[in-house]
Amino acid sequence: MGNVTSNVAARFAFFPPDPPTYDVHKDESGKLVLQGMTADKNIDVHMLDTKGGNKIIATFWRHPVARLTLLYSHGNAADLGQMHELFNELRAHLRVNIMSYDYSGYGASTGKPTEFNTYYDIEAVYNCLKKEYGVKQEDLIVYGQSVGSGPTLYLASRVKKLGGVVLHSAILSGIRVLYPVKMTFWFDIFKNIDKIRRVQCPVLVIHGTDDEIVDWSHGKRLWELSKEKYDPLWVKGGGHCNLETFPEYIKHLRKFISTIEKISISKPAKQLTSAPSITEHKHCKCLRLKAKKEKEES
Repeated sequence: MGNVTSNVAARFAFFPPDPPTYDVHKDESGKLVLQGMTADKNIDVHMLDTKGGNKIIATFWRHPVARLTLLYSHGNAADLGQMHELFNELRAHLRVNIMSYDYSGYGASTGKPTEFNTYYDIEAVYNCLKKEYGVKQEDLIVYGQSVGSGPTLYLASRVKKLGGVVLHSAILSGIRVLYPVKMTFWFDIFKNIDKIRRVQCPVLVIHGTDDEIVDWSHGKRLWELSKEKYDPLWVKGGGHCNLETFPEYIKHLRKFISTIEKISISKPAKQLTSAPSITEHKHCKCLRLKAKKEKEES
């Protein structure tokens, strides 16, 4: 048991970029901005207090005509500075607002990255969305990539009227990445296999058939356990970090967003103050997990 525990800890340790790919400072007006990233008047930067006693950085990417908001939890080897291009693309092509954040110990967020700190982190971000932007549960889609599926399902299992959930290269649990165990052990981490059963909204699962980090079987089982299944996207030949580069990714995601919009409350979208234009980018950056690199070197 001890060996299994240590293996899981090593395999799913957090790997924040060192040094961080951005910094936070205040401009002349006293507004927080991300240094090292292209200035964008449609981005709000927040520093949020968490139950864990940390201060985390969150960014709200505003789209002028969006009805829905995407709360994005990234993988374990990236920070917000590396997600800039992807968020620009998602915001433009999906016509959604995007809220993302750095886990405790990532980027300019303080503290230490742990499983439970990620839960405190996403709670703080969700509360910010409600308080600062008036985002309603039914207008919110939570999106978790890889290890980000942990905090995503933590929140989705507790907030009962969410618009939807997207699980991108998600894990069943930490130990199940290493071993096809049939039961959940007390020392396991990110027990998504248990939390998915308590999610009450539509769930879209996206997974690559050639995922070398988290086997495709994880995505298939999470989809099977979902109460409200949406047509999954199994990306043929897709790996763990490159699904955004396949054309079917954005096409299928856009279809899901459209479906959620149709079943959301029938009132005009809330108009958020924004700059007049949003720039689209032609290329999407692939964010590789350091776990893969370590596996190759071992």
